[in-house]
Amino acid sequence: MKGKMYIGGKWIAADSWFETRNPSDNKIIARFPAGTEKHVDMAVNAARRSFRSWSVMPPPKRGLILQKIAGNLRKDKQRLGKILASEMGKVLPEALGDVQEAIDIFEYMAGEGRRLFGHTTTSELKDKFCMTVRRPVGVVGLITPWNFPIAIPAWKLAPALICGNTVVFKPSSDTPLCAYELVRILVKSGVPSGVVNFVTGPASSVGKRIVTHPGIDGLSFTGSKETGEWIARNAGLKKVGLELGGKNPIIVMDDADLELAVEGILWGAFGTTGQRCTAASRVLVQSGIRKRLVARLAKAANSMNLGSPLLKTTDVGPLINKKAAEKTAMYVDIGKKEGAKIVCGGKGSGNFFRPTIFENVRPEMRIAREEIFGPVLSIIEFKKPEDAIGIANSVEYGLSSSIYTKSISSAFRAIEGIEAGITYVNSSTIGSEVHLPFGGVKKTGHTREAGITGIEEFSYLKTVYVDYSGKLQKAQIDE
Repeated sequence: MKGKMYIGGKWIAADSWFETRNPSDNKIIARFPAGTEKHVDMAVNAARRSFRSWSVMPPPKRGLILQKIAGNLRKDKQRLGKILASEMGKVLPEALGDVQEAIDIFEYMAGEGRRLFGHTTTSELKDKFCMTVRRPVGVVGLITPWNFPIAIPAWKLAPALICGNTVVFKPSSDTPLCAYELVRILVKSGVPSGVVNFVTGPASSVGKRIVTHPGIDGLSFTGSKETGEWIARNAGLKKVGLELGGKNPIIVMDDADLELAVEGILWGAFGTTGQRCTAASRVLVQSGIRKRLVARLAKAANSMNLGSPLLKTTDVGPLINKKAAEKTAMYVDIGKKEGAKIVCGGKGSGNFFRPTIFENVRPEMRIAREEIFGPVLSIIEFKKPEDAIGIANSVEYGLSSSIYTKSISSAFRAIEGIEAGITYVNSSTIGSEVHLPFGGVKKTGHTREAGITGIEEFSYLKTVYVDYSGKLQKAQIDE
């Protein structure tokens, strides 16, 4: 099939096209327009023209449209899940979960249309009323990755729309079909023309123009640290939200429930084939249980089935493309050269790569510090609990984290001490529920998506004073 871009309420093509392929077998799924800077300019103009009418629509009415989006996503969930599994490569249960996240965030943000709270407070002067009200940022650019190709766009679109912003949306060129299907549902659900504009194409033209465009007031990006740093240097004075990488630790104390820990580690490390910013790429294990934990992990990882994401027997799908598979293989070679020992895996075929576990890993090794974005797990041994916190914090990222322990003292020391936006106790390093903030610290970025913080990302507070004294009052001067 041939997809199209959506600008100003019209589906349009371009002069050239690019292909999206199934990572399992490399077969072409669809072709999409290779948009240009001209198309971004068209999209920004359309969003600017639509901003006034959309932003003055009462937020509860905008919420009704978001409810329709959620309902239409729910009706189409099975079909969308299969498309997502085929285009991105995550196994079908995860693909359906991706769609469910989108349903959840649109439902949650629809309810925010009856909140969008400001504050009232007292004045230091008589006969004067003070409050804050929440206003939309304006035209916002959304640039999203391929690993959650429906969920992450939804996490940005839902709060942006409920706040009254209009949107220029660029998806990853690895998964444009998922984004296209999402936009079609937005249109079907009644999002007015020009409110959401969808431009496909390369980062070098479309992405760059969105970042630098003077007509875009806010920008939300999820992707690599390197691209995020470039955006920070080049976006100008826009309101910028950056959700970048992770090198997430799971701490396993010697009093942990090993069966529970193994289950969580496997899910965190090898779910989505390790292609999550929240992936558990480091396990920090206390010395007394290291051998038992590694043996159990290796046995379980070796039994995982690789194959088509659509098959019920498949545990691990393909990496997104050849470049990702080559990068994973490169890091396996780096780990070997650094002196780490492969416990299992370490080999790939095509875009598939066996779940790989290294032990004898030192915190300073590259495989323990750099984001691999593949199914590679490093086991790091520690003796004292305080050593674990130090190792956890020794990387430049700080997104998700976890500790397995039966000790409330150990749990709370981890909560207090780990430098991360999320800490789980006796669960894996996964993301957030839609009504709670998601984001990190350090070079992960400082954005907080979802929950009330999602509203804050796509709005600003205006302070309002009403003076009914009938005279000019001067704060800090009048007494």
